[in-house]
Amino acid sequence: MNSCLEIPSWIFPIEPYKGESLSHFLGRFRRANYASSSELGQKTGLGGVLARWEKFRFIPPPSQKQLEALAQVVQLEVEQLRLLLPPQGVAMKHEPIRVCTACYEEKPYHRLEWQFKDTRGCDRHQLRLLSECPSCGKRFKIPALWVEGHCHNCQTQFTGMKRYQKEM
Repeated sequence: MNSCLEIPSWIFPIEPYKGESLSHFLGRFRRANYASSSELGQKTGLGGVLARWEKFRFIPPPSQKQLEALAQVVQLEVEQLRLLLPPQGVAMKHEPIRVCTACYEEKPYHRLEWQFKDTRGCDRHQLRLLSECPSCGKRFKIPALWVEGHCHNCQTQFTGMKRYQKEM
């Protein structure tokens, strides 16, 4: 990793949302700063590690040095980044990507807890999570790629999918 990172003064800092997944945050940050995943990986010195994190692959867990490098570029404190990661000992579900569209309708971002292996549904709305588009049946893309909050295949908006979520 590069210990002396040169960070452009034009970086647009993005504040993470409460409970947001690192994948979704990184996508929002990259779009706000017109940077690709590989450019952000290069700028942080983390390379392809960021692409793994966007897919909820945290084995091995991010090191302190890695988090410090990312924090420097995205202009956050390391502790803010830790909140975007699963708590120690919590297993993640890499696939499929899951969403509570009722939550998404209230505040459009991917919640980290939706990818916990033990999460069966949304405790707030008492609804099962969706893992595929009810219109076309395609699985959802990783949250880093969610630009407009819709199915990448048929463009059905997440906010219109709530009626397809079953009660828990």
